[in-house]
Amino acid sequence: MGQAFRQLWNARALVYVLVVRELKARYRGSVLGFLWSLMNPLLMLAIYGLVFAFILEQRDPSMSPYVLYLASGLLPWMWLSSSVLQSCTAILDGSALIRKVVFPAEVLPIVYILSNGVHFVLSLLIYLAFAVAFHLRLHVSLVSLPLIIAAQLIFTTALGLVLSALTVYFRDLRDLVGNLLTLWFFSSPVIYSMDLPAIRRSAALATLLRFNPATHLLESYHAVLFYGRWPDWSAWAVFTAGALLMFGAAYGFFHRLRDTLVEEV
Repeated sequence: MGQAFRQLWNARALVYVLVVRELKARYRGSVLGFLWSLMNPLLMLAIYGLVFAFILEQRDPSMSPYVLYLASGLLPWMWLSSSVLQSCTAILDGSALIRKVVFPAEVLPIVYILSNGVHFVLSLLIYLAFAVAFHLRLHVSLVSLPLIIAAQLIFTTALGLVLSALTVYFRDLRDLVGNLLTLWFFSSPVIYSMDLPAIRRSAALATLLRFNPATHLLESYHAVLFYGRWPDWSAWAVFTAGALLMFGAAYGFFHRLRDTLVEEV
């Protein structure tokens, strides 16, 4: 694992250049340009807020204002899901680059993950502005956000490395992952709380949801961004340790397939 981090650190200049290129290319030719990085999460929140706050009449008082509760889970979920989905085709999209002998192929999914992470951080600034407007209590626990973001980055990178390599051999994987992400979304506490009566009444359901790693991640964001309290540090530690182990295994898996990727693309 230490070798993996060292290799990525040595490639930091290349990653920076590719992330900047990706951010510029994404909105090149559009009227609003980089402002779409702020408009997209706002539009998504408006749609989900309308559906789940009004049509389904979300009445849990602990989740009020519901739009902000939804945003505190939906924004990190959008970073996770978009990064995972884009990572699937990262190697295929960068086939011209990995044919270069000295090019580290593992940076390709990481570029997508970091560029989406930039959008996520910008959307957090918009969230905090709305939190102030809605008189939501901002707590000193906000200083723990970098730790939560770092844990998510490691976890997402592990998934991205594995999926980017596997999709080279199984081209249908991206479509399968897209459908699985929908299932993962509804089995994660994005639009609902783990404190809902239906979940509290069913020990089996609560246990099943706790086995979902995204549950612990999103609960940390809810705690810090919405409830104004410190995250559950024991849950964060377990999630981070699991993410580090996943990253080490994913990097080893990617390294074993590295030499054959060029032949397959």
